[in-house]
Amino acid sequence: MKILLIGGTGTISSAITRQLAAAGHDLWLLNRGTRKQEVPAGVHQIVADINDASASVQLRQQIEEVLGGALFDAVCEFIGFLPSQVERDIRLFRGLTRQYVYISSASAYNKPAASPVITEGTTLANPYWEYSRNKIACEELLLKAYREEAFPITIVRPSHTYCERAVPVSVHGPKGSWQVLKRMMEGKQVVVNGDGSSLWTLTWNEDFARGFIGLLGNPKAIGEAFQIMSDEQLSWNQIYQCVANALGVEFRPYYVASDFLAATSPKDWDFTGNLLGDKSVTVIFDCSKLKRAVPGFQATTRFDEGVRRCVSYILAHPELQTEDPAFDAWCDKVIAAQEQAKSDLC
Repeated sequence: MKILLIGGTGTISSAITRQLAAAGHDLWLLNRGTRKQEVPAGVHQIVADINDASASVQLRQQIEEVLGGALFDAVCEFIGFLPSQVERDIRLFRGLTRQYVYISSASAYNKPAASPVITEGTTLANPYWEYSRNKIACEELLLKAYREEAFPITIVRPSHTYCERAVPVSVHGPKGSWQVLKRMMEGKQVVVNGDGSSLWTLTWNEDFARGFIGLLGNPKAIGEAFQIMSDEQLSWNQIYQCVANALGVEFRPYYVASDFLAATSPKDWDFTGNLLGDKSVTVIFDCSKLKRAVPGFQATTRFDEGVRRCVSYILAHPELQTEDPAFDAWCDKVIAAQEQAKSDLC
């Protein structure tokens, strides 16, 4: 197949790029070219900033030249976050692709939903997170284009997909999760939302890629939405324990209510959206629709296996060990404040 990925080198899309390239597809990436060294041999690149409105006409002409009168079998959008970007894509790729695949987000589902078991039919509504509301608005634009002009859409809703570059945790600062690992290695307590018992799903990016690729060129996918996740649900206590085990240290949790974390963290950390609108709520994803469309799909990487790969990779790559002293100090301050409140009330 002739496939275009808008992006192609991120946490999710890098695994898709590798697998499509290994399978011998005619693969093109449209991005700014900042990670050229990570692109597999044989993959073509259109180096451009798709968000540059002044260059949109030239970009359309460049894409038409690449196609030479043919069509892409699939165009996959990994970096579209706003309705204006989706509107641009519809204009740009109208008549140039047999399938347009949009990466939405499982955070778009209502939090908390009426049932913790989430299907593609669960209501989309997230009052806590603007990011999720924008994804919902993007989906609505695409569904309108599908209904009114048969624009061939497929919507994909990932949840928490991870790769070797970062260890997934629920509470971290703007510089990523390394500071949480550093606290663990220093024997400090680690802030965990709630009591750590809510269930969460983590999906290794190579597993996600297999399900995603199964939807490309798939007639059952046109006009439909799919969620792609592992079937493994773990509590946050179990997740953090797996991280501690991979580091070979003791897990020392310090539990703080999610709404307290949201209320006391700097606004630009967006714990209201990230916690109240996503990670603090128990969700169990039902991926039976995907498995009907992609027979044989199964996520095979358990989190304890995946996180060992993450920890090993990060410890071997100092450039990924980004310290966050402001987050570290905030954790200490939150713990001290809660302990003082306990003391004052006793």
